[in-house]
Amino acid sequence: MSTSHTGGTATPRAGELPEQYSDEHLELGRAEFQTENLSEADMEQIKEQRAGDKPDGTFLSWVIALFGTGVGAGILFLPINAGSFGFWPLVLATLIIGPMVYFSHRAYARIVAASPEKGLDVLQVVTALTGRKRGLATAVMYWLAIYPVVLIYAISITNTMDSFIVNQLGGPEINRWLLATICVTLLTGAYAMGMKITLWLANVLVYPLVVALAAVSIYLIPKWDLASFRGYESDTPLWQAIILVMPVLVFSFSHIAALSQLALDMQKRHNGNVAETERAVSRIELAAAAMLVVFTMFFVWSCALALGADGMDAAREQNIPVLSYLANETQTPFLAWVSPVIAICAIITSYFGHLLGTEEGTSYLVRVAAPRTAAKLNPRATRRLVLAFVFVTAILAAVANPSILDMISVVGGIFMAFLLFILPALLAVKATAFRHYAFRPDTIFVFVVGVLAVGVSIIQLF
Repeated sequence: MSTSHTGGTATPRAGELPEQYSDEHLELGRAEFQTENLSEADMEQIKEQRAGDKPDGTFLSWVIALFGTGVGAGILFLPINAGSFGFWPLVLATLIIGPMVYFSHRAYARIVAASPEKGLDVLQVVTALTGRKRGLATAVMYWLAIYPVVLIYAISITNTMDSFIVNQLGGPEINRWLLATICVTLLTGAYAMGMKITLWLANVLVYPLVVALAAVSIYLIPKWDLASFRGYESDTPLWQAIILVMPVLVFSFSHIAALSQLALDMQKRHNGNVAETERAVSRIELAAAAMLVVFTMFFVWSCALALGADGMDAAREQNIPVLSYLANETQTPFLAWVSPVIAICAIITSYFGHLLGTEEGTSYLVRVAAPRTAAKLNPRATRRLVLAFVFVTAILAAVANPSILDMISVVGGIFMAFLLFILPALLAVKATAFRHYAFRPDTIFVFVVGVLAVGVSIIQLF
């Protein structure tokens, strides 16, 4: 690839850096990094990240990990929300979701992948470029986008297991405190065993999950009632329905929690080479996004056509995933046993991915809010504290059992939408290192979608 500055600016192909992204450009971008904005604990962490010789994952393992992180909400809650608006809103959602997922997650991952400084995670890059106040604000936003999702999956696994024990196993209702404690202990304990084991377990669960998901989607085809679903008339106008479904679309395919660690891992694999790291991250993201959209939207359509809008509303009222509702209502032995298993596998993989992001975000907030305390704590001690906090609060949330879809609307529509869709565009305008991504069609598309999602979510709150 040429690094010449002569002639006009070439438009880069997808996954490539432009021609002007030379060593000189890298130095200009690196000069903007104000490391004094970072704490001593941050600098120690960066040294550790830079010192890592071997990457944790391969191309395939990271594709599967991203898919596993994002697939949970898509198959558990998206059919309930998107399907309840009727046929045409679901058609439009299907058409726009592919570009939404790929362009937004690629833009977010580039904050680390295309950073001239090696070893900085997303929050550290933003802080070094924009200052401590904006870095702290971004960290709070990140924490509010990721941590509540862990609570959502703690609620979901408890409700799913409760429904499975009562409806499929014919057992008694288990005390909710006991059931929530068992479920959260197993999930958090498995994650605590380390990144490589977590990635391995996520991979082990995702393969049967993909097969079973496709099997259920195909199995429901004879139950499709296209005429009935097309004939459903929602009270919500088409344009309003597609805007209202955007927050849930953002949430349902989100794998933001694993992107920063993915980019850092690719930096190790490519020895900090910016162009190669960025291309590797783009390829992994494209494969993960394609898998998510194909498998998830096929499943969403299959559920919507089999259950109809009324069935989606009933699942919403029961505060259970659509798979659990399918298992309970169809009385079909195959669905009765396979559906809960799919839901449980999807929840586990998504729980792992978002716990990874929660650990990253919480550790960073501790380093910013209490730098002296953070400096005294080694990474293992910080990790134990984070996991203990998640363990206790996840059990409390699972016992309280608030409305999952209400939580999704706020988390997905405001915090995730800002981070995934708006933050990369703002950073591209501000920082030299990312300036070549500003005002490109994909960047503008992502920014506009983000503004719409955040706007409608805020309006819905009031």
